Amino acid sequence: MTKIILDCDPGHDDAIALFLAAGNPDIELVAVTTVAGNQILEKVTRNALAVGTVAGISGVPFAAGADRPLVRQIEIAPSIHGESGLDGPTLPEPTIELDPRHAVDVIIETVMAHEPGEITLVPTGVLTNIALAVRKEPRIVERVKEVVLMGGAVSGGNWSATAEFNVVVDPEAASVVFNAGWQVTMVGLDVTHKALATPAVLSALAGLDTRTARFTEQMLAFYGSTYLESQGFASPPVHDPVALAYVIDPTLLEVRRAPLDVELTGTLTLGMTVADLRRPAPADCPTAVALDLDVDRFWALVLDAVSRLP
Repeated sequence: MTKIILDCDPGHDDAIALFLAAGNPDIELVAVTTVAGNQILEKVTRNALAVGTVAGISGVPFAAGADRPLVRQIEIAPSIHGESGLDGPTLPEPTIELDPRHAVDVIIETVMAHEPGEITLVPTGVLTNIALAVRKEPRIVERVKEVVLMGGAVSGGNWSATAEFNVVVDPEAASVVFNAGWQVTMVGLDVTHKALATPAVLSALAGLDTRTARFTEQMLAFYGSTYLESQGFASPPVHDPVALAYVIDPTLLEVRRAPLDVELTGTLTLGMTVADLRRPAPADCPTAVALDLDVDRFWALVLDAVSRLP
């Protein structure tokens, strides 16, 4: 069983990642931390607590973290996720109490309390919390098993022509994470744009007829409408669970080791993730990028997890 910290900014696809973490028997969710991104910190934190309540999660600390990027002005994505950050379903009153600690301290304390190589970090939002944790306690770098993040792209972007949202909102944080020296796998738009919530997926969800499945259907109905309007997707891409799916079963993704960095100064390319695929990576290269996804097996994994939840 793999122990993970899910650092997220729910967000419809973050919510599905949380369901996957809660419902998969090979994952032990040891903490959930939130960061400003898809919406302001107060809203995404409320959403995380509500989603955890839907999934019946208990005994796991939920903690709020950074409310802004390291050096830049905050950007949010109401055009995709709505004014609440999770428009569509009716959010239940959370039964989970927010941990009083800052998310950065929860990350550090959890990693340091476990043996080296026990904790995998799965950031599915802006990378501010992870960067702050590295800066505050650099020893976590040698103790974390790996960082599997949803963000970036080998080619193209969604928030700009060249940059993906989670990276471009706080590119300095991404630079810290990419260059810390630990094992990093970037699961970006190259693969997440293949994880489409098609009519067949929605039909399979409807067949489950559980509280969590109905909540997911309602999320995807709203999320699908905004993706159609803003980016022309007939079926919306469900980004964040793909990163967690790789942690559960690495054979679901084709991954290539490559030097990886992020552009911090480009006029047209700010936040662009640059993977050097010109030649085989050096033997000591700690970074890797995802290039392809087994879509059918991915959705089978998600649907199985949702089916195990109330």
